[in-house]
Amino acid sequence: MRTLIKNALIIPMKNDEEYFRGDVLIEEDKIAYVGESRDIDADVVIDAQHRILMPALINAHTHLAMILMRNYKDDKENLQQWLSEIFPIEDKLNADDILKASRLGIAELIKGGCTTFCDMYFYAEETAKAVREAGINASLGLTLFGDVEDTNDRYEERLPRLEAACSCYPRISINVGPHAIYTCSKETYQSAKEFSEKNGFVINTHMSETEKEVSDSLSENGTTPLSYLKGIDAISNGNMILAHGVHLTDEELETVKECGLSVVNNPSSNMKLTSGALDVEKLLGMGINVALGTDGASSNNNLNMLEEMHVAALSANLKGGKPIKPYDILKMATINGARALKLEERLGTVEVGKDADLILISTESENMNPLNNPFSAVVFSASSEDIKTVFSAGKMVLDDRKLTYADEKEIIRDVNASWADILRR
Repeated sequence: MRTLIKNALIIPMKNDEEYFRGDVLIEEDKIAYVGESRDIDADVVIDAQHRILMPALINAHTHLAMILMRNYKDDKENLQQWLSEIFPIEDKLNADDILKASRLGIAELIKGGCTTFCDMYFYAEETAKAVREAGINASLGLTLFGDVEDTNDRYEERLPRLEAACSCYPRISINVGPHAIYTCSKETYQSAKEFSEKNGFVINTHMSETEKEVSDSLSENGTTPLSYLKGIDAISNGNMILAHGVHLTDEELETVKECGLSVVNNPSSNMKLTSGALDVEKLLGMGINVALGTDGASSNNNLNMLEEMHVAALSANLKGGKPIKPYDILKMATINGARALKLEERLGTVEVGKDADLILISTESENMNPLNNPFSAVVFSASSEDIKTVFSAGKMVLDDRKLTYADEKEIIRDVNASWADILRR
């Protein structure tokens, strides 16, 4: 199958301010040609005269099935109070709830131009089913809580189920997800490092999200959260994702840089839960890889990566000084996310040989005109409604704002039925 996308305004995401009008050829699941328009034989030809073509977006931190708790208990003062309301609900969830919620979350991601996400949640094997149904990418977490005995039980009981769910589908990878230093023991983090390095898994953990997390660590461990992990030899060099990182100290940022770690900015969730704002300019200036995530839809309250880019740009500029470049925000949502997940050889840019994970953004709406700068247009002006077409591994999963692989009304109906049942349990 050969699909030719003609006359698009292409943002390859390879160099700052590089864009041009041309064609992209998709052959099976890969990009086979990127360049100026030429006569190419294809089975399907798409005229993209009024479209921006760019890499599909990457959500580097979320809790997908928490979409069930969207708009629930939103009046809590901080993360800790909010979690005290969320944890009891999570105790009621079953595998079927997670499958149905994952389907809804994936539908929302796709309609926002996202074909790859990094997840940390329960019953990951059910999320894997939903990923396979949609035909997208995911890094699914083997989530860890508690002491090392709990962790060993999870390795023994949950990992085989997750591996079986992923074995027939190469677009899913597994990460090890110790939740946070306030929910996992020292031995759990040490085990996570050993296990990840033995199996080639990325470690995905929450880090320095709130001032309370930092102050509690100082009281209990005598040092700040990442320095604590360094002291117990629980940092996996070049293979670790730190979600949030709002309150990382200068010393810890040097550790992040030296160890080649990635930090995932979640600006909407950070502000909604009054956690603060990541100093993106400082991290980028140090050469740290900063990716972008939505967090869960219960603390955001959506999975809209276009909106997250907009918020990320505005929040980064709050302190004044030199404004962040739209291109740097786009990098966070594309190639930087791919680097964090160790997927940069396949995803994140529009290049020959990479997976054909692409989006077409309409430039015909009022909010996209005049189109003076496409980078600014995507970050500051575009809405998810402007995303008309999404390809994942060459398969069109969104066509003129309609999912091609599932019934959207059925997905929504199933999730609402699950939530009503959860409230009765």
